[in-house]
This record gives sequence, C-alpha cells and structure tokens, in this order.
Amino acid sequence: MKVTIVDYNSGNISSVINSFKEVAKNKVNIEVTSDPNKIKLSDKVVLPGQGSFKSCVEALNNIYGLSDVLNEFAIINKKPLLGICVGLQMFADVGFEETETKGLGWISGKVSKIDNQDGKFKLPHIGWNQINIVKDSKIFKHIDNNSHMYFVHSYEFVPNDKNVISATTDYSSNIVCSVEKENIFGTQFHPEKSDKIGLKIIYNFINL
Repeated sequence: MKVTIVDYNSGNISSVINSFKEVAKNKVNIEVTSDPNKIKLSDKVVLPGQGSFKSCVEALNNIYGLSDVLNEFAIINKKPLLGICVGLQMFADVGFEETETKGLGWISGKVSKIDNQDGKFKLPHIGWNQINIVKDSKIFKHIDNNSHMYFVHSYEFVPNDKNVISATTDYSSNIVCSVEKENIFGTQFHPEKSDKIGLKIIYNFINL
C-alpha cells in the first residue's frame, strides 16, 4: 500500500512526514511528492496545509494537473484523503483569508475568521484544546472523547451540512475541528503534533 503526502510548498511539512513514517514502520510505503501521476497511483493521500488559505490554494493551482488529479482521486475514484489544517479548509467552496479565494468545493461551506469577540480570545488559536467527538468517525477509532489536540489557526471551516462534522472544539464558539464525508477526512488540529493520540489518528487513517 502507498500513502502519498502531497508536497506543494505549503510550508514545512517535515513533522507530517516524520509522523506518518513513524506510524507506518516500513510496513506501508510513505511517498512525498507533487507529481500528479504518482498521486494517481496512490492508495491514500494526505493533504497538509500551512500558511494562508489563499497561498495554499495558489500553490496547489500552480502545479499543473495537481488540483485535477486530487479531484479525480477523492471525488471520482472515492479513495481516502486526509486534509490537515489548511488542507481541511481547502475542502470548502470559498475562503476569506487575505481575499476571497475559491476552494476545492468538495464539502460545501466557507472558511472565515474566528470571531474573537472583540479581543476576548487571542488569535491565532494556538496550543492544546479538547475536542468534542460528535460523530462516529473512522479516524477516531479508540480515541476518547475530550482528548486534547494541538491547534494553530485563526480561520475556521463552516460547512453548510452539519452532518459532515465529526468533532468540534470550544474556542470563542463551537469550532469545527474534524469532518468526515464518505472517503474524505479532515482535521483542523495537527495530529502530527498531538502526541500519541495524534499518532493514533494517523494510524487509523493509514489502516482504513
């Protein structure tokens, strides 16, 4: 089995790569590439994301054929794909970070700035926070409710269909921190930075 981590210049993704390799333990081939032809041959894909919504979308679109092959992989062929942080946010129709930017449109909704209630809550939302699991998601197998995960973000994904939400976290409001829609999974938190519980989520995804 081959799990591909998409490297499209969204920032330093070494922690994602190292965590997946640690969990895979040479039993699963972990490949890091932006080559659409290699991605097409993968069994599972991980879409990380660091930086702004706009910069990540532009970086994806700057690699010829990458958006198309990801769409084919996840939407047409329905193979498992995991988006992390901005990787999740890009599932949306549109994002409003820096400027209005069109997303991948896989899960209808928008990405908007967290309401910090006139400075009552600091942005970015950074550090450890509890997650409230609201749906029996495959990537939360053997994960306890109210587990702590590591977050770094100022923007939140607001899906139109609440049924895709698998977990929320309480920061200023109920923020969506995980989604599942058929073969598409996403976490706003960073499983690769969330210690043993985060590694368990990575394990669950690899073993879907």
